[in-house]
Amino acid sequence: MSLLIAFILTLIIALLFLRIIDFIASRGVISAQLSRKIIHIGTGPIYILCWFLYPEESLSRFIAAIVPLLITIQFFLIGTGVIKDQASIDAMSRNGDPREILKGPLFYGLVFILVTILFWKDSLIGIISLMILCGGDGFADIVGRRLKSKQLKWAKSKTIGGTVAMFLGGFIFSWVISAILYSTGNYNYTFVKLTLNILIISAFAALVESLPIKDYDNLTVPVSTLILGLLIF
Repeated sequence: MSLLIAFILTLIIALLFLRIIDFIASRGVISAQLSRKIIHIGTGPIYILCWFLYPEESLSRFIAAIVPLLITIQFFLIGTGVIKDQASIDAMSRNGDPREILKGPLFYGLVFILVTILFWKDSLIGIISLMILCGGDGFADIVGRRLKSKQLKWAKSKTIGGTVAMFLGGFIFSWVISAILYSTGNYNYTFVKLTLNILIISAFAALVESLPIKDYDNLTVPVSTLILGLLIF
């Protein structure tokens, strides 16, 4: 498949997913908080699986990165009020304030751009980090809000249930997507080592996410997991 067709298909699939969730949220079928997390959880795996569409060329990673770049630019323009898109605001903000998009969603997009360019399919470290961000951080918020459990002593806004969900969600998402790419690639470590390292990184990510740092999980989680991944792989 050509680079252009792969890029167009990736962009269409990503935008279609975002618009469907935006539409559902704007109709009140799901809450803004839940739609925000569905976007957070689902966008990453869909985007990474689209990497299989790209040919084995040096330009592929850069062309693929244009997709999150365009979406991130859209987030920025909506957050600054240049683009009026109430459906997106309803789906991605907690309180209906477009400026909220300039934090979590914007950081999320920037991380995907950088990891795509720097790691691509050459290293599973980037994919593990992104999937922990999607599955781990996403489910931590959903479970933490809905499952009654004790608050963490060092972070009253977070719970034991949310932290466990962060670990399990991060591990499962990372393991599944990494296993798919591992089966098609040539990596210099065994599948057992890959699984063990994902367990270690997921546990570390859960600890980082549990810290009392508000609005910056989309930066602290991927940066810390990338550093640890580079150290242990």
